[in-house]
Amino acid sequence: MGLSEEERKILIVAELTKAKNFYEQAKKNSNLAIWDVVANRLYYSVFHAVTALFIKDQHKVTTHKGAVLLFGMEYVKTGKFSKEDAKFYAQLQTMREKADYNCMWESSKEDTLPMLKKLEGFLNKVEKYLSI
Repeated sequence: MGLSEEERKILIVAELTKAKNFYEQAKKNSNLAIWDVVANRLYYSVFHAVTALFIKDQHKVTTHKGAVLLFGMEYVKTGKFSKEDAKFYAQLQTMREKADYNCMWESSKEDTLPMLKKLEGFLNKVEKYLSI
């Protein structure tokens, strides 16, 4: 049994709220120069924004890598989002994985600040697509 339209709207708003909260956390942690946390929050902001897209369009995905691939197939190849958006999402996933799991790698200001600047625009594109 699928979600009702009202349930879908509630989940979309919840995902976007989480995405915006993680964006704010990324900004605050950048002021503290905690770059690994910034990388993590950036990625999860995009992940939750993309999850809102999937909920709207009734796509199912079970892995983070699957979400990146599905975003490319359903939103980039169809022209709804740009190749640059897909590259941004994939770069954030890689950065987050390195920051979280690779003890020999640390995020830096140079890695994360350009991504932080791009994130607001990405979130705005998602909101426009969702018409919220």
